[in-house]
Amino acid sequence: MCGVRKQIHLPVRVDNILVSSCLIGKKCSYDGNHRRNRWVLEFISGIKVIDVCPEMLGGLTSPRFRSEIKDGDGKAVLAGDAIVINERGEDVTSFFITGANEVLRIVKENGINCAILKARSPSCGKDKIYDGTFSGGLKKGDGVTAALLRLNGVTIYDEEEVEEFLRRKEVKDAQFQRLSENGTGNRED
Repeated sequence: MCGVRKQIHLPVRVDNILVSSCLIGKKCSYDGNHRRNRWVLEFISGIKVIDVCPEMLGGLTSPRFRSEIKDGDGKAVLAGDAIVINERGEDVTSFFITGANEVLRIVKENGINCAILKARSPSCGKDKIYDGTFSGGLKKGDGVTAALLRLNGVTIYDEEEVEEFLRRKEVKDAQFQRLSENGTGNRED
């Protein structure tokens, strides 16, 4: 069976948006690098951006040991039914919960209802996160911050959805341009 992704509809107009800091080029990922994403940068152009790194807001540094959620997902972590461990086996759950709560505070203070977060992250992952074995496997679920934001009504996208949206938009724009050049596009008379 082919893996067909559901169609997404990103907001075309938002006043301000929350974005994972790593996606806009800040070096805050576990390995000390960024995850700059040109599609995200294109999408947020002209929008007031509030960028966050929940893990650093929670007190972790960059670089740091990789972390994954064990025995559940972000919602289970918030309920006390799962933990976040780093690759050394240390429980770092409190850092993730602190960071998620700090992000929620920022969201509420700024009236944000839309976020673009880093895919698969134990903090920011949406719908799929790493499976807790540090093997690269995935499982269904949200990261800790993504789960808390969803519980508080924030709409979340990841960078892969933004790329898909903008690529489709480019195709539609090109098709409309060709139709317009051929005289078959919509015109106002």
